[in-house]
Amino acid sequence: MFTRLAALCLSLAATPLAAEEIGEIGVDWVGNDIIVEAISDPDVAGVTCHIAYFDRGLIDRLSKGNWFEDPSNASISCRQTGPIEIGEIDRSPSGEDVFRTSRSIILKSLRVKRIWDEANQTLVYVAHAAELTDGSAKVAISTVPLYAPE
Repeated sequence: MFTRLAALCLSLAATPLAAEEIGEIGVDWVGNDIIVEAISDPDVAGVTCHIAYFDRGLIDRLSKGNWFEDPSNASISCRQTGPIEIGEIDRSPSGEDVFRTSRSIILKSLRVKRIWDEANQTLVYVAHAAELTDGSAKVAISTVPLYAPE
């Protein structure tokens, strides 16, 4: 609970958009949970991403130490949830953050980045960890095509 509150406070200052918690799954007796959140893209109306991540419980923190850090693992799925209207988006190969939340006090964050694939008319959403000192290979990807299938 403290971790989520601290993460929320830190992320409010640096988050391009807010996530709405829509589910919480208990995974063990020590209070570890999987949190599921819905994130609407602020610059692309009609696209919603759902992200799931691991949240350590108090007993786990007490027994294993590393009090202020959560794992970087996350899963993402994005879909068209209404008529798509693209606003002013970054079309560069590096894309732009649409969501960011802290996974430790200072050093680590979980981010969702949007990249525009012009050739395939597809929005690409990538969930990844960003760390101050060590990069992470933990990544998840989801795409939303902008064509009308026949």
